[in-house]
Amino acid sequence: MINGEQLRLAIISGAHNISAQKNHINDLNIFPVPDGDTGTNMSMTVMAAATALEDYEGTNAGEVAELAAKAMLRGARGNSGVITSILFRGFGQGLKGMEEVNGKNIAAALGIGVDAAYKAVTKPAEGTILTVARMAYEAGAEAAKHNSDPIHVWQTIVNKANDALAITPELLPVLKRAGVVDAGGKGLCSIFEGMLTYLRDGEVVPYEEETAAAPTIETFESAAAEFDDDIEFTYCTEFIVGRDPEIATDPEELRDYLKNIGDCVVVVNDDEIIKVHVHTETPGVALTKGLEFGQLLTVKVENMKEQHKNAKKKSKKKKAPKEKFEFAEPTEEFGFVAVAAGEGMKNLFKELGCFNVVSGGQSMNPSTDDIYEAILATPAKNVIVLPNNKNIILAAEQTRPMVTDRNVVIVPTRTIPQGMTALLNFDPEISAESNAQLMLEAARHVGTGLVTFAARNSEFDGKKIKEGDIIALENGKLTMTEKSPVKALVKLAKNMVKKDTSFLTLIYGEDIEEEDANKAFEELQDKFGSRIDVSLVQGDQPVYYFILSVE
Repeated sequence: MINGEQLRLAIISGAHNISAQKNHINDLNIFPVPDGDTGTNMSMTVMAAATALEDYEGTNAGEVAELAAKAMLRGARGNSGVITSILFRGFGQGLKGMEEVNGKNIAAALGIGVDAAYKAVTKPAEGTILTVARMAYEAGAEAAKHNSDPIHVWQTIVNKANDALAITPELLPVLKRAGVVDAGGKGLCSIFEGMLTYLRDGEVVPYEEETAAAPTIETFESAAAEFDDDIEFTYCTEFIVGRDPEIATDPEELRDYLKNIGDCVVVVNDDEIIKVHVHTETPGVALTKGLEFGQLLTVKVENMKEQHKNAKKKSKKKKAPKEKFEFAEPTEEFGFVAVAAGEGMKNLFKELGCFNVVSGGQSMNPSTDDIYEAILATPAKNVIVLPNNKNIILAAEQTRPMVTDRNVVIVPTRTIPQGMTALLNFDPEISAESNAQLMLEAARHVGTGLVTFAARNSEFDGKKIKEGDIIALENGKLTMTEKSPVKALVKLAKNMVKKDTSFLTLIYGEDIEEEDANKAFEELQDKFGSRIDVSLVQGDQPVYYFILSVE
């Protein structure tokens, strides 16, 4: 049996666990206009319960469940948060009045929450948090028939929740196309797992804020396009009504009314409040109707179409869809595959002779399969691959035994400038293997300068840097920090240019305005133009404000 103190600590442990994983869960959210980030919404929802339970000193499991449910209902944010609160409201109803509970009680209480959650959503969709909750409940209820030990039942619930999460992409095609599981379902698994950690092991997951994940290239555009026509109503409207005890009107009337003026309607209530979520063209009308049931305690109205526009603009700047490579018969003698990020950079490598360019680079390393597909799409008997990053070389090398119908040669270039120089030194009159040696030798003589930003406080090459500092690296070594990318670039160039330098190529990234790029180019031209050939290229690369090639 589980008493109130054990249930209290289990819920707190679950809240801590999702808080630690919320940024990872946010990254799973592929929908263009969420009400908020799923991980953050669910974390804040459950943390509201954890806060409410911190000072509870009783041992009544029913009281703990009811207190948690009320706190979550008040703290719920977005659809995912509301559904989570409904699931836990089932605990409050199912365990009401119980001092201690067993596995059968827990499974039955979860079932009440699942049933309520399905009813609360206007159009329940499988492949979401609902599926994960339902399948977990069903497995728990079955397990409780044979063994009502609460830890055994909860372990079964957690196991099935994870199994259900794994199949969400098969149930919801947009998840499968984006290559992710459902974010809400993942959040629920995190909560359940955190609760299990305490129930089974007697340890509360410590509270710890997860650091933001590194940027990655996702297929946001395709997911966003699918939802372009789905935003029928403009305003996401959420509000809480403090119930007037003298008003006996059934909240179901509010739900029915809102269905006539919008969609995505969720209405949940207890003895004290009614929480409402609706997408509508007339938020004022929805709020006025809510006033018929009591006083408005909180109100939030957001323009989803405007959010969608901003999300798409951001995606076009920061994201890029994965290339689709078509198989090509090896008819030419030589062909090249390079790895690079940014439309300008990709175009540059194609102008230098690459058949295919794989999106990737720092913080966005492509897989072996990505490179493999690009090789098979290159119509050449000898395919020379330029990884252009030290963290991609090994993945590129794994493709060699995979390809059987053409010769693959890896030139282990470690930077973009090395890749460019290698291509310029290719000799069509010698073998691919001889070219690899020739190209690599040439690449080793080019200097690479990088100007970027510090993502966090750290110490690098013995130098302390602060988050947000502009940093310059010379051939991988940190040389300085500066207040602006242009100043950092100019100083970096002065350090790198030698007496025998003949060429300077300045490549500017997506976060640099053309005006600033021209300013940097002019300063380099004024300083070195009399004896060195200086050129400017629009690379559109992420991460790096400037890439400097010195030969």
